[in-house]
Amino acid sequence: MTTDHHLPPAPAAPRRPHTITTHGDARVDPWYWLREQEDPATMEYLRAENAYTEAFLSPLQPLQSAIYDEIRGRIKEDDNTVPEKEDEYYYYVRYEEGGQYPIHCRKQGSEDGPEEILLDVNKLAEGRDYTFLGSFANSPDHRLFAYGADFDGSEQFTIRVLDLETGETLPDTIPNTYYSLQWANDSRTFYYSVLDEHHRPVSIYRHTLGNDPADDELVYHEEDARFFVGVGKSNSRRFIYVVSGGNNMSEWRFLDANDPDALPTLIEPRSADFEYDVEDHDDRFFIRHNGNGARDFMLSTTDINAPGWEHWTEFMAHEPGRPLRGIHAYREHLVVSCRHNGLPQVMVLRLSDGDVHYIAGVDEDDFAMSPRSGWEFDTTSLRFSYTSMKTPASVFDYDMVSRQRVLRKQQEIPSGYDGDQYETRRIWATARDGTPVPISLLMQKGAPVDGSAPLYLYGYGSYGITMEAGFSISALSLVNRGFIYAIAHIRGGMEMGWDWYENGKLLNKRNTFNDFIDCAEHLVAEGYTSTGRIAAAGGSAGGMLMGAVVNARPDLFGCIVAHVPFVDVLNTMLDDTLPLTTMEYNEWGNPNDAQYYEYMRTYSPYDNVREQDYPPMLVTGGISDPRVTYWEPTKWVARLRATRTDDNPLLLKIHMDSGHAGASGRFERIKEVAEEYAFVLHAFGLSD
Repeated sequence: MTTDHHLPPAPAAPRRPHTITTHGDARVDPWYWLREQEDPATMEYLRAENAYTEAFLSPLQPLQSAIYDEIRGRIKEDDNTVPEKEDEYYYYVRYEEGGQYPIHCRKQGSEDGPEEILLDVNKLAEGRDYTFLGSFANSPDHRLFAYGADFDGSEQFTIRVLDLETGETLPDTIPNTYYSLQWANDSRTFYYSVLDEHHRPVSIYRHTLGNDPADDELVYHEEDARFFVGVGKSNSRRFIYVVSGGNNMSEWRFLDANDPDALPTLIEPRSADFEYDVEDHDDRFFIRHNGNGARDFMLSTTDINAPGWEHWTEFMAHEPGRPLRGIHAYREHLVVSCRHNGLPQVMVLRLSDGDVHYIAGVDEDDFAMSPRSGWEFDTTSLRFSYTSMKTPASVFDYDMVSRQRVLRKQQEIPSGYDGDQYETRRIWATARDGTPVPISLLMQKGAPVDGSAPLYLYGYGSYGITMEAGFSISALSLVNRGFIYAIAHIRGGMEMGWDWYENGKLLNKRNTFNDFIDCAEHLVAEGYTSTGRIAAAGGSAGGMLMGAVVNARPDLFGCIVAHVPFVDVLNTMLDDTLPLTTMEYNEWGNPNDAQYYEYMRTYSPYDNVREQDYPPMLVTGGISDPRVTYWEPTKWVARLRATRTDDNPLLLKIHMDSGHAGASGRFERIKEVAEEYAFVLHAFGLSD
């Protein structure tokens, strides 16, 4: 496809050959220089790419505006979350009509009491292009509210503390922190994580209000560059947990939340491929772990005074194909999130006698459901969420004794929505090695399955992250225009258990890409769409997926959308100064080892761009992104421009005021989605 309006020539980044030699393999990287953000030529090139993209998309502005209005019309602008009870207070977040950001609020005594505003993020964001709260927490005595704010998308937060009685901001200000923030029970001490020079959260400090943060006590420092460290608080409020986590490895410590001078106690030392997490209950720990070959995890218990492995005893056996995803402890019950045949389940176990039941009543064959831990320990009420691709997000309160549920809230669609006009399906593609791969579909009811429909296919397939089949107000703008919206649950996620993940990582990573291609071909074979009528989309590691599949099968796709794509795999994984590199050796492999280098070399999207026709492509990045640096999509597009044999649209948009997650305001995010959908529709000749 060529553009249908006059454009200036596409930008071309000058080549400055840079040779990188690894294991005797010399790679010439002509665009390595684009890593130099301080080089004026880099910024000039980024501005040129953005101007080119803006010029291309300008004629699509009416369509983009129409899609924006549609999506925004599905948002209840003056909305609020269901209040969460903590002691005598009910905490919630609400939005005002026209407001970009949340307002944190509470009521005392009941959900019908007078409202108290804790923090209006709209006011905090005034005069700023980007504002995001990473962590926030009220003190146990409910007098203070601490929060960490990021104002440029770098995920580098500054902690401040509000006095809720006076409305004043205390002088305590702590920069260079990450997402973790937890109060001790004295309501004057809190714990937080600090970033090192490589943007890795490696230290936990303890701050007492009124003290100089420069004098804060170091509670724990992580020496292993493969691990990040954070803090959490138990549901019982008894312990502060200090958690070191690397890919598929973890190590937990606990300290007394009632003792502001407490030191952390190790539960069980880390070991390769050993992952565990902890909940306390009275005098024992419940531990979810994958030891003793429990690949899909099992539960053990141990006395709090004897936390080490040698004292662990089995509480819930490992069951292959039933991955245990998380646990929540209450006074009388233990709630376990698990999956069966790739679908979520919520198990409720009565601790007095071991009686087990599952939350029942799901009447759809594809859905997402998960419990919420809440802030109350001594309760029989469990809150859980439920949704499907055609069922708006719903929040229930569930009585774990009577097994009765109450719908507290369902997502409202002000512009109108009738779920009966749509249908969802869960189908299975057969991958080239014989593995069945699930696909979730949303389509208009009665839509013809004769190959005529365009199809939007989303994929991720990394880090063991499960892509849930949830409701999307944005997707409706495509489905209402005749698209089928699909999610490919490819290997590398954890939809089908640990083996599903392991068979899509390290030296099995190519299974992820093959699965996506095989899902696309299955959708064509079954008449859901046709070759060249598929818009493929993914972000971050899903952007790497886009790069790999478009290199392998450009003919299969009508267009590609790659958000913040991790495409310069070799260069990134060879640079251990970048924040995530060392942690992710267990995901992609360490290319300093020849076998991993050679394997990555076969799929790294940037290194495998070919002289061939590519479909229309929209690629995005963020100048402040610490996860996928802006130069990865930038270099990739530069190589594509210099190598491809077509003149299809190839657009690069680098957000100059945000990072990995894109825009921070809820309406600004919609603009980005509307822009993407307008591009997709144009690529399929449906923009009129």
